[in-house]
Amino acid sequence: MSYKLSILDQSPVINQSTPEDAFQDTIRLAQTAEKLGYNRFWVSEHHNSQDVHGSSPEVLISYLLAKTNTIRVGAGGVMITHYSPYKVAENFNVLSSLAPNRVDLGVGKAPGGLPLATKALQYGTVNSGADFNVRVKELKDYVNDTLPKDHPLYGVKATPSPKVKPPIYVLGGSPGSAKLAAELQLPYVFARFFVTDDEVLRQSAETYHKIYPNGNFIIGIGVFASEDEKEAEEIAKNSIIIKLHLQSGRTLTFLKEEHAKEYGEQAGEPYKIEVLDSKLLYGTPQQIKSQLDDFHEKFKANEFILHTPVLNSEKRFQSFELLAPSNLFEKVKN
Repeated sequence: MSYKLSILDQSPVINQSTPEDAFQDTIRLAQTAEKLGYNRFWVSEHHNSQDVHGSSPEVLISYLLAKTNTIRVGAGGVMITHYSPYKVAENFNVLSSLAPNRVDLGVGKAPGGLPLATKALQYGTVNSGADFNVRVKELKDYVNDTLPKDHPLYGVKATPSPKVKPPIYVLGGSPGSAKLAAELQLPYVFARFFVTDDEVLRQSAETYHKIYPNGNFIIGIGVFASEDEKEAEEIAKNSIIIKLHLQSGRTLTFLKEEHAKEYGEQAGEPYKIEVLDSKLLYGTPQQIKSQLDDFHEKFKANEFILHTPVLNSEKRFQSFELLAPSNLFEKVKN
């Protein structure tokens, strides 16, 4: 196998599922992923959301670690623009002490919610969330105890200090975030399930590999597999993403148009909405593997983190089972 396969789960709301039901599905999917040979299982962070229940990855990760035995479990990711890098480092040092060599710390720049939720997360603090690059650098220093002597907080330790440090992954969707990860010599995850422009993916991959040739370049990608090719195509037709373009220059991505409109209204500035094809990879397992092989060759991706946005619990599980490393590569060989 020339690349690894992993899973990103968001504990989605399916048929008005309760948080209890959604989290039980997440636990079951993590256990299934472990049995099927997936490399890692990541959970996301979204706030005040009508679509997904996962708002606190650190808490969910701790439970998933206790319910599994070998698979790596991590955040995809912590929205560090809201938080103290020092506290994030402490949280993941605790997790890494509880489950050595099984914890991943993915960090992202996205707000993870609408403006009102962002205000709530930052309420009563001096945090503006505008210094993402600085925060990632400080997080790395806290985790590895390499805070420079000229830093105003030099001498502080992010305790406890685990024997195996949690690896940090930068999540993004632009050459800028790829450059940051490469310069810090950190693994980079390009979120193609949100940023579907493969020219941006190409530029990001080239930027990362040029600066950090031996780095770990990963692609988070939307997929849906079915033994029924027509079913896969029909489901993929209905898979869209919504781009919200604010007059200030920011662009945000949503799965539903009404949520993009709500964000635009809360942002308090003129905006435009664009509906795009999600470019979901779909088809039989063999067809999807062929597409992943192509991405692997084009962008030198070492790993794919698979995300299935299909809001049907049974079909989501079946898709991940069909694409499992333990049988997908064997099927293709036979």
